[in-house]
Amino acid sequence: MSTRQQSREVPTREQVRPAPKPRRMRGFLHPLPRGNPTGRLLLIITTALVIFGTIFVASSSEGQAAANGGTAFSIMVHDVAYLCLGVFTLYVAARVRLDRLLKSAPLLMLCGLILLLAVKAIGVTSNGGKRWLNLHAINLQPSELFKLFSVVFIAWLVQHHHDELDNWKQLAVWTLPVWLGCGLIVLEPDIGTASVVLVIGLSMLSVAGLSRRLLTRVVILTGVAVGGYLLFQPYSAKRFFSFLHPNTNLLGSGYQLLQSRIGLGAGGVTGLGLGHSREKWGLLPNPHTDFIFAIVGEELGLIGALAVIALFVAFLMVSVRIAQRCSNQVYRLVAVGITTWIAVEALINISSVVGWWAVTGVPLPFFSYGGTALITELAAVGVLYNIAHDRSRTDDLTIREYRLTNFRETLERPRPARPVRRRHPTRRNPRAY
Repeated sequence: MSTRQQSREVPTREQVRPAPKPRRMRGFLHPLPRGNPTGRLLLIITTALVIFGTIFVASSSEGQAAANGGTAFSIMVHDVAYLCLGVFTLYVAARVRLDRLLKSAPLLMLCGLILLLAVKAIGVTSNGGKRWLNLHAINLQPSELFKLFSVVFIAWLVQHHHDELDNWKQLAVWTLPVWLGCGLIVLEPDIGTASVVLVIGLSMLSVAGLSRRLLTRVVILTGVAVGGYLLFQPYSAKRFFSFLHPNTNLLGSGYQLLQSRIGLGAGGVTGLGLGHSREKWGLLPNPHTDFIFAIVGEELGLIGALAVIALFVAFLMVSVRIAQRCSNQVYRLVAVGITTWIAVEALINISSVVGWWAVTGVPLPFFSYGGTALITELAAVGVLYNIAHDRSRTDDLTIREYRLTNFRETLERPRPARPVRRRHPTRRNPRAY
């Protein structure tokens, strides 16, 4: 072998140098993720919902704005300001590191409980409820923040204590902060928001694998608690069950539902036209908040109402798809919680407007006027968008051996091969003999 060939085989210094170690991500944020078509579709649907909602806040609030002595679009200006802040929170939530967000879950839950206690101490009372903190720039509603905090906290709980939650006492101890928050929300009083938080928690725990025995106990305990509250609050019970017989008290608890139905019926198929609602001029209470869907039906008719429902169904399908494709079980639980939150609120609000469920003050997501609600909902969408781009994996975090629900394993389970059926010989096929 020649000296030239030996020199060629000697490794250089660059070849001997080991490969650089991957740099650890530092900080609370990462670059904005892009490229996932499901995440992009989520943003498109959310944009359509928000634009639709802003238009109808402007339309439905004309009467209230005139009664307050402002211009026709003064309430809409505030809604646009909240929307800008909400878009910023969506951007931040889309960039936040999900592992850091989960690590901060106990601190977020603690902040949520402190804010709810502050409402009880120094909160602002409006329309018979003490639910807001006056921060001068915005009236903060901590119960809306508590929904997102509960989603993150329950996911953190399953991540770190999934091997303990199949025990009744351990489940009660670890979920105590959520129960305390729901109790404080009920005392505001706001039984609608408290029920939404409980449904979110039950859905996440069921997907995580909580046994049917414990789920049944939790549901029964929740029903007993709600029944006891309604028993000691006759006015709340009367208002809660007024949807069953709305015509018995048309000037009292049934008045709002009566006017809502009149508006929906007046809209017909095509509606009275955008901005031509009659109910918003002092006939229907809260037309730009809890009963904004009635204004949609009155101005755009059945077609507009079905379009809004179709947008929420599309949001639900895309969100479920994100949960199905997520390979990280903890982040999948967060996606399930956010999906349940938006879907249940939309279902409760629309059902109460048409008279199929009690009027509990649950807003229509992305539509009803409310600064804290809109900001928190857009932040939740940002987290969903973030999860859609995540490719991390986790070990098995099942609470028990057999799960009640598991999206991804159900979809990816291989189907058994179908047996090949042999045709019996017939006279028409003499080759088969």
